[in-house]
Amino acid sequence: MNNPLLHLPPLDPLRGFVVAARLRSFTRAAAELCLTQSAISRQVQTLEAALGTPLFVRGVRSLTLTPAGARLAAAAEAWLADYATLAVELRAPGPRPVTVTASIGISSLWLVPRLREFQARHPDTEVRIAAGNRVVDLAREDIDLALRYCGDHDAPAGATRLFGETLFPVAHPSIAAAIEALDAATLPLQTLLDYDEPGFPWIRWEHWLGSHGLAHVRPRQRIGYSHYDQLIHAAAAGQGIALGRAVLVDPMLEDGRLVMVGDERLPIAGRGFWLVPAPRPMRPEVARFAEWVRETAAATAR
Repeated sequence: MNNPLLHLPPLDPLRGFVVAARLRSFTRAAAELCLTQSAISRQVQTLEAALGTPLFVRGVRSLTLTPAGARLAAAAEAWLADYATLAVELRAPGPRPVTVTASIGISSLWLVPRLREFQARHPDTEVRIAAGNRVVDLAREDIDLALRYCGDHDAPAGATRLFGETLFPVAHPSIAAAIEALDAATLPLQTLLDYDEPGFPWIRWEHWLGSHGLAHVRPRQRIGYSHYDQLIHAAAAGQGIALGRAVLVDPMLEDGRLVMVGDERLPIAGRGFWLVPAPRPMRPEVARFAEWVRETAAATAR
């Protein structure tokens, strides 16, 4: 019998491969799937052995897809998303969670710290946060709402602008207390914590320093982070000075974990955080969550 299903490569490792391909990290993929790093590595090795081709180029501190890996990642992401959608449709009817996708930064620093208020108000509504920096297809991946940071002209139809973007230096109180302001005299003594994610030059120190006439002054040290929440937690731990995004660092300013350094604020024109609904009628619980997000955002902006 020549049944093609008998010759398929193992399907179980696909999930680990897809998440590792999206995050470019076995460690972060393991954390997202609640597995160990070695388990993700073994899944990928099993898949590579079955396909007879490498899927990643493994560097010392980097993970890059091979051409074959890129092809498989694009296709498998769509297969698994279709399967997940179908599985939801086939399951016995019952309460469905409100599923929200958001970047890791806004999930960790803005949404999750405030979620207790929604849960207290609507204890019977289950919420699922799908945190990741990939822009997902809300209809294909069965997501109800998205919190997205984008240019105002790029916001999709039906989206609601929640708040804009303003930057200012922040640090642990012990560091901020010794610095009245960042200037040509104080900057050479400081460690700057920088956001290394490509595509966001306005959130990097070069932009802020250039806007304040300090582009020619070198800090004592710079440390880069690929995730904004990691950068902010490092600042709160006293590792250096970060550029705080006003809305995201407000809770840590309020409870004293961070302090503003100086009083210079840098508004970023034409960009903001948006609430994007999926292109389908909202279930009542989704509408309640969307309204809560809008109310909370309005309070945050004030």
